[in-house]
Amino acid sequence: MAAGTGLPGGGPTRVAAGAAPGGSSYPGRITVKERVLVKIAEEATATTLKVDRGDVKVDVAEARGGLAVTIRTPLPIPNLEDTAAIAAGPPVLQRVAGIQEQLRDRIGRITGREVTRVNVTITGAVIAEQKRVR
Repeated sequence: MAAGTGLPGGGPTRVAAGAAPGGSSYPGRITVKERVLVKIAEEATATTLKVDRGDVKVDVAEARGGLAVTIRTPLPIPNLEDTAAIAAGPPVLQRVAGIQEQLRDRIGRITGREVTRVNVTITGAVIAEQKRVR
């Protein structure tokens, strides 16, 4: 299975119970509440972008047999006085497209579900923390 495609299964809140090591199935079902999927997507976004988790807002919905994730987050940018860092970085739209792909793969891998859509809304900008060279 390709990275980020996740596993087939039911809706965002219910999936069939897993198979036992001997090949038989466990009776019952596994229920994952929507708020858990939201928290996973919020943490994945905050960690990927290195922003405060409290600044990230996420909605998750069922879409075309997978998950549609809508993310609202600030975007880390270099200090505007650091012209070298600005010139070295990709344009904002290109950065956000890469972020969409990273989050689709990461959220899909963590949840075990295919993420069919990632909508990103940039709500502001935060100055990225500068790493000190020793």
